[in-house]
Amino acid sequence: MIYFSVVIVVSLLGYFGWKLTARSAYESAEYKLLESENSFETREYPDLTLVTTNMQFDSQGDDGSFMRLFRYIDGANDDQQKVAMTTPVFMEPEGSEESGQMGFVVPKIVTKQGVPQPVNKKVRVQKRVGGRFAVIRFNGRLNEKTVAKEEEKLRKWMSKKGLIADGDSEYAGYDPPWTPGPFRRNEVLIRLK
Repeated sequence: MIYFSVVIVVSLLGYFGWKLTARSAYESAEYKLLESENSFETREYPDLTLVTTNMQFDSQGDDGSFMRLFRYIDGANDDQQKVAMTTPVFMEPEGSEESGQMGFVVPKIVTKQGVPQPVNKKVRVQKRVGGRFAVIRFNGRLNEKTVAKEEEKLRKWMSKKGLIADGDSEYAGYDPPWTPGPFRRNEVLIRLK
């Protein structure tokens, strides 16, 4: 009986520890779901405030981009204010003339009260203009090969639906780096006309 009780307690502690460090513990960017079909969706996003930095997409933040943003939310800003982590982390791939970009969504309450400015010159506060987006959800680690495959599926679905892209794709990751690949929620988003 004691063994069974210990197993239950350890399981509960593990479950609640995971819940506190998983995506469910974070504020998520709001959107209005317009259509859903299997792993495909169309969404309407409002304007969002992001704190952003340049990145190399396939680096998974190993180029220092994630830590620059993390230091900002940990108080490396002109108010020395800790800012809550949110989901998703938005990523734009490298273009032909510019580097990629990683961005954390600033929580609504911080946006309303006034967003503190970064102390690191490589970090910027910027507006992500709202609009309609086609989205595909998938699991696994984000890398160029996986993203290209998922983006191709999304573009085929858009074509079938008569949806027209208004710009390049971007990617979103919802989970902490230690989350195993099969449990990670990722998305490819394409702005629509």
